[in-house]
Amino acid sequence: MVKSIAEDRGVKMPSFFGYMAWSIGILVPLFILMTFIWFRTP
Repeated sequence: MVKSIAEDRGVKMPSFFGYMAWSIGILVPLFILMTFIWFRTP
């Protein structure tokens, strides 16, 4: 719904797979980093 409203107003929005690519590119490295921070063995 938000995508539809934004496109009606002329804002270029990525597709669902575009959002998936951004989320994988940002969240997976963060998940790996957080895993090493919290679950490293002393």
